[in-house]
Amino acid sequence: MFGFVDETVIEVSSGHGGTGCISFRREKYVPRGGPDGGNGGKGGDVLFTVKRNLKTLAHLRMKRVFRAQNGRPGEGRRKHGRDGKDAIVEVPPGIRITDADTDELIADLTEESTFCILKGGKGGKGNWHFTSSVRQAPRYAQPGLDGEERKLKIVLSVIADIGFVGFPNAGKSSLLAHVTNAHPKIANYPFTTKIPNLGVMDAGFRDIILADIPGIIEGASHGAGLGFRFLKHISRTKGLAFLIDLSEDNYHEAFEVLRSELETYAPELIKKPRVVIGTKLDLLENLKPLEELKGLLPGERVIGISCFSRRGIDELREGFIDLTKEP
Repeated sequence: MFGFVDETVIEVSSGHGGTGCISFRREKYVPRGGPDGGNGGKGGDVLFTVKRNLKTLAHLRMKRVFRAQNGRPGEGRRKHGRDGKDAIVEVPPGIRITDADTDELIADLTEESTFCILKGGKGGKGNWHFTSSVRQAPRYAQPGLDGEERKLKIVLSVIADIGFVGFPNAGKSSLLAHVTNAHPKIANYPFTTKIPNLGVMDAGFRDIILADIPGIIEGASHGAGLGFRFLKHISRTKGLAFLIDLSEDNYHEAFEVLRSELETYAPELIKKPRVVIGTKLDLLENLKPLEELKGLLPGERVIGISCFSRRGIDELREGFIDLTKEP
């Protein structure tokens, strides 16, 4: 949908271990050479590698099956069988991996790293391991251990410091384009944003990553509109920015509707630090709506801005820096 893939199910399997070899040394002038069967190789593992240059799971849409190689069997002269190649699945940061059948959490990968999901089977021992004083010529070698198979559900939640929350056409994309290096689509109609957009705001001594998700409408937490599907993308943020269009008649109730939708979807979201942003000051005849909004939300940090005139942008940048300060 919309070219943005943030959920998928894949099948993975690790390799079987190679069988041990049953072999006896037979060389001229070497009497009673004895057993010399080598060990089987280890089966390949299934590894997940986090790559920061990946942003979605689109590359997993076509390839859904990953199988590691089996280990090769051992050979005579105690030669070890070759280990099977690992199956490597590359994913973006912010991945939650769960069992597709039981929903058991397997891994939560947020930083560049490599995580082993399934271990390959061990190779079997060759017959030279089983010699003893009473068994001089063992005709037995171990079979390799089987690998594992699993069906995995992979869910992406983008990694950002601050997430934008607001109704469609509240000015989220305009703000993202104004304070970061992002170039989201901006137009004067609802649902211009159809996928999450990320931008990096230069805070002088560090970067702050801002995430704009599609607009939320009433009932989003129950599946209405586009916002529900993407609410998970603000679950990892340090703070939230509620954007309210002061040029609309419903600005009085907008904050409570947005807050209620987030609480219904995931109660922990409303516990995050937040700032309330009154947008589109340039469309107002006076600042009465902004003052009314501040009166309706005592205790909340309310900042009025205009991306057109840059009014309030510097104050908002300071607000974003305060939201992301380490406790």
